[in-house]
Amino acid sequence: MTSRSAAFLRAETAAGRVTAKETVKTAIARAQEVGADRDGLNVFVWRDDEDARAQASTIEDRLADTQPGALLGVPVAIKDNIATLTMPTTCGSRILEGYVSPYEATVVKRLRAAGAIPFGKTNMDEFAMGSSTEHSAYGPTKNPISPDRVPGGSSGGSAVAVASGIVPIALGSETGGSVRQPAAFCGIVGVKPTYGRVSRFGLVAFASSLDQVGVFGATVDDAARGLGAIAGHDPMDSTSADIKVPQYHASSNADVKDLVVGLPKEYFPASLDPEIRRLCDAAVDRLRGLGATVKEVSLPHTDLAIPVYYIVAPAEASSNLARFDGVRYGFRLEGDGLRGMYEATRSTGFGPEVTRRILLGTYVLSAGYYDAYYRKAQQVRTLIADDFRRVFDSGVHVLFTPTAPSTAFPIGAISDPYEMYLSDIFTATANLAGVPAMSLPIGRVGGLPVGGQFLASHFDEARMFTAAYALERALGAEAHA
Repeated sequence: MTSRSAAFLRAETAAGRVTAKETVKTAIARAQEVGADRDGLNVFVWRDDEDARAQASTIEDRLADTQPGALLGVPVAIKDNIATLTMPTTCGSRILEGYVSPYEATVVKRLRAAGAIPFGKTNMDEFAMGSSTEHSAYGPTKNPISPDRVPGGSSGGSAVAVASGIVPIALGSETGGSVRQPAAFCGIVGVKPTYGRVSRFGLVAFASSLDQVGVFGATVDDAARGLGAIAGHDPMDSTSADIKVPQYHASSNADVKDLVVGLPKEYFPASLDPEIRRLCDAAVDRLRGLGATVKEVSLPHTDLAIPVYYIVAPAEASSNLARFDGVRYGFRLEGDGLRGMYEATRSTGFGPEVTRRILLGTYVLSAGYYDAYYRKAQQVRTLIADDFRRVFDSGVHVLFTPTAPSTAFPIGAISDPYEMYLSDIFTATANLAGVPAMSLPIGRVGGLPVGGQFLASHFDEARMFTAAYALERALGAEAHA
């Protein structure tokens, strides 16, 4: 049942042909079948099946409502850095082990209001710092298509929850590609909305000017309905935009005859895997065949995205993570005085990747280096945003690129941090510029999924979904072959 679309589950539940209890029972059974626990795919860090059943029991009370909810009876997995009242929020870290938030994230409240059933907290790279979900204190998550490989990260657990058929929709978070890259690696759809489109209230901060809640879906329509349920202005988030949210799924049958698709030449370098290039070319040919206009464009500052991102993000992280000191949250180790307690708690509670980024961020913000590194990175970030603005102002509606430079790599294969950081080379620009972007499957190489990426202008997710719906229909089964 959970392998059916969110729209199907909602319609069947609203009509009384399926009960939410049956759907939750199926989701639990599917989690057990695919080995979602720590000894298997390691999808969840916390799952309360009894609570899920209890929530399902309350859904029947809503069937008489005039508007029973856009996601009525749909189970949705939640990334472990999104605050929930009924389950711990640990960010994949020992330093927050067992911590239960006293309040709930706005996106979770909106899911509940839409009739969805939060179904477990998913594994992730510690504090969302990673591209493989290998940096979790609770062990790595495995790719359901090839369990010896990574699912991508940092939202790998949420991606696998959808890709393995446990739930049709899951929430993740993005700072530099942490929804789109795992979506590509797992052969599903992942959406990063415009910065400000979805509330960040209740999302544990990594890099506040980059962080966003994103959505995974088994299909474009699942992702569209999931985003529609959580998007919108939130007075609890000062960065939330008061801009009307369209019905993204309304463009499911729209044509693309007037669509102008840009191909940024910087995203198709000579070093790009020829098989990934071939699948991208085939996807572009399908768009042309549907009547879209395709032209080459340039985003000249793209090659600076990774160095800019890995200055800005660690700098903000070093500030945000200062609050985890053993005093207010979670884990604590006693030491010699207050400073000793801080050192003992952090040296044990934080993993190596988090420690590395805190050190880097503190360095670039320190006296004598702030202007040389952080200020300069912010200036270049503006140039990257200007590149996108200039292209979209020229009449281009959406951009199409590869999502990642490779398919899912083997667990443990990349030990060099810089090489791992390059996994975000095609995704980090969207976070730096604040524009919406999404990944959808366009085929396979050696049996492993490849994702194609659409990017659009600020708050133009609807046009991005129009293009994605059309390409998904055109590719059909080829997207997963």
